Amino acid sequence: MIIVITGPTCMGKSETALEVAKVFNAEVVNGDAFQCYKEMDIGVAKPPKEYFSIVPHHLFSFVDIDRDYSIANYQKDLRKAVDEILSRGKNVVIVGGSGLYIRSALYDYEFSQDPDVDMSKYEKMNNEELHKELENIDPEQAKIIHKNNRKRVLRAIEIYLGQGRTKTDLIESQEHKLVYDAKFFVRNMDRKVLYSLIDKRVDKMIEQGLLSEVKSIFEKYGEGCKALQAIGYKELIPVLKDEYSLDTGIELVKKNSRNYAKRQVTYIKHQFPVVFYENTQDLLGILNK
Repeated sequence: MIIVITGPTCMGKSETALEVAKVFNAEVVNGDAFQCYKEMDIGVAKPPKEYFSIVPHHLFSFVDIDRDYSIANYQKDLRKAVDEILSRGKNVVIVGGSGLYIRSALYDYEFSQDPDVDMSKYEKMNNEELHKELENIDPEQAKIIHKNNRKRVLRAIEIYLGQGRTKTDLIESQEHKLVYDAKFFVRNMDRKVLYSLIDKRVDKMIEQGLLSEVKSIFEKYGEGCKALQAIGYKELIPVLKDEYSLDTGIELVKKNSRNYAKRQVTYIKHQFPVVFYENTQDLLGILNK
């Protein structure tokens, strides 16, 4: 059995995953895009280390922070972990809020190896120019991807140049059926309550030393480090550079976290056959039926 506990941050997913794993003889697998990285702990809200000694946890803190770890890498690693756990007669609890990562691993997404493409021409363009290029190449993706999401715009163009097919064509050519028998669960929570919890968590992260964590990574790897694009990190780099105050940085982390939570809820509701639960005991009851 594969149980997926997903949804936005601050819903107590890690705690619930631990309790579910204890009851159902399961092991926990990471379903978060940034919790896989070493050296990132506070800002990505990794489960407490003591959880790891209670129940085996997989795909946490195993990727070097300066490595470009892709969705394709994650798909391969998660499937390997899941197959190994199931082969030992145990159940699997996947926990995390990175819906696209979870979907790519549990559904029949195919990732082809792109040939090397010279993107220098496009990297020199501003966001407006780049988005117009995407409109000409793949108008459907241009509708979906915001012009300021430069990374995704570049990637959509790169796919077309490398494979001769648009990202839209590639998506439509795949059925995207589940390749595992998985059940998806999301905690039901009022949005105002969730936003309040997010704000409190950010304050707690600052108290725990988030700024020092960001500073350590920034000084060691530089601003170009992909992992530093995570919410909670990218907003504090300008603080280190004296571009704005810590209070401003904290407010940006809160704002971006709330906005991301809203997008997570929308994506997960549309992409997974989710069952909502009220709390851990409610979920255990649902699973026991």
